[in-house]
Amino acid sequence: MSAPPTQPELPAQPEPPAASALPARPATWTGRVREAAVAALPPEKLLPESQPTYVASWIYVFGVASLASLVVIVASGSILALKGPAWWHYTGVGHFFNSIHLWSVELFFFVMVVHLWGKYWMAAWRGGRARVWVTGAVTFLVAVPCALTGYVSQQNFDAQWISTQAKDAMNAVGVGAFFNLTNFGQMYSYHVLLLPVAVVGLVVAHVLLVRRHGVVPPIPLASSSSGRARNSHGASS
Repeated sequence: MSAPPTQPELPAQPEPPAASALPARPATWTGRVREAAVAALPPEKLLPESQPTYVASWIYVFGVASLASLVVIVASGSILALKGPAWWHYTGVGHFFNSIHLWSVELFFFVMVVHLWGKYWMAAWRGGRARVWVTGAVTFLVAVPCALTGYVSQQNFDAQWISTQAKDAMNAVGVGAFFNLTNFGQMYSYHVLLLPVAVVGLVVAHVLLVRRHGVVPPIPLASSSSGRARNSHGASS
């Protein structure tokens, strides 16, 4: 009689790692913050090597243009703040940097408004991106008083006219005691320190959220065409 076939040996199951072999949770708060930051924003998302093809559309350019103009605003504004009003009023180089600062602000608001409206019509809050949209919209709202305080900090007749005409509006909404446009020291501190820090902080948070969630894709054509078909069907019925 032939010998019965032998059963194949099963591969040995790996033993569970010992408790000491598991990675220990950092004992310090700095280590825990590092782990949380890496988990929330991995390096491959923070500094990606490629982007989707739809990012080549012009509507996505206005966000980068807003960042570029903001860099010029901060750089030129820092030079103006260090040199003082007499320099930007009575020297040729001061006039040049004052003009650079002014027109970079104009460009910043133009491209930011186009970026804001473009993302609104694209429904940029889709896919869990509500905080991305909110930080962008709040950045625009904070940038408005930042620009206003810049106009009243010019120390010329234009600034005097703007401040005296706008102070009644501040009093009408009940913030005149905290936001006195005729007080140059207060407006200057708001313009060169408090409000720019808020704008830059919001922009940094906005960019990090974009990196985390990715650039919002266009609205799919299939869903938009089906929506038009449903609307036309409802209208015909």
